[in-house]
Amino acid sequence: MSGQLLETGTALGLPTTPDPAQSGSRGPDPARATRRTLAFFARRPGLVLSILIVLVVVVAAFAPGVFSSADPTRGVPEENFQAPSTAHWFGTDSLGRDLFARVVHGAQLSLRATLLAVSFAFVIGGILGLVAGFVGRWVDDVIMRFVDVVLSIPTLFLSLAVVTALGYGTTKVAIAVGVANIAGFARVMRAEVLRVRTALYVEAARGVGARWYTVLGRHVLPNSISPVLVLATLEFGTSILAVSSLSFLGYGAPPPAPEWGTLISDGRNYLANAWWLTALPGLAIAATVLATNRIARALESEVRQW
Repeated sequence: MSGQLLETGTALGLPTTPDPAQSGSRGPDPARATRRTLAFFARRPGLVLSILIVLVVVVAAFAPGVFSSADPTRGVPEENFQAPSTAHWFGTDSLGRDLFARVVHGAQLSLRATLLAVSFAFVIGGILGLVAGFVGRWVDDVIMRFVDVVLSIPTLFLSLAVVTALGYGTTKVAIAVGVANIAGFARVMRAEVLRVRTALYVEAARGVGARWYTVLGRHVLPNSISPVLVLATLEFGTSILAVSSLSFLGYGAPPPAPEWGTLISDGRNYLANAWWLTALPGLAIAATVLATNRIARALESEVRQW
């Protein structure tokens, strides 16, 4: 009987599903999935290295004692300007403070500010783009004209203007960077909502009488969020640069807080005799930014294939 139904469905051009008992399918194979995952990462050593770098930075931010037990604010004047060695991996600064400890503990301040900035831009920009794309009409026009104005201002200049109005401090720097990145999230979210809003399943949900908030929460938002999450990963790297730039200019936490940008600013006066004071914190920033960008590109390629 099942064979007759399959033949009838094939003749009518209807999709047919083979009988699991006849096809011998046993469901997903965990061992096979593990092998495919290992093969995926084996072909991408740069991605594996990037993930390891990000994990190290995250651990340093939330548990700096894992990497260094030294006090980042305590200095030994007799040990000032020591070059990198086994005793001090990154050397010491002008006050004899261990630079490695300061870079490790500075990850906490810089990463916290970056997470706050990206989260702020993600939430506010995502809401603006969602409302503009879903509601449309004059609401879309008003929101997108505001977004166009924000995009016309260079990000760093806008961040400087906002942080000057708010004042100094790590949290205020994070808010300033987040405000400057709102427009990018709003544009991406709006574009995805406009694409999903005209999909067949959304029209079908409206046709059966689903309320607007049900359509928005169950169909539009879940199918629009993936590219915005990829953008958040990509913006994480640029936000680290922006936060470090504002700290370098003196808008971050006051001394002796070891923010990454502040460390580079403190060492720029000693480039001739203590290059490590700027080079090694700068290397930490560059490695973190490059690693997050590599992860973001991998996520973007997976989202496109999906």
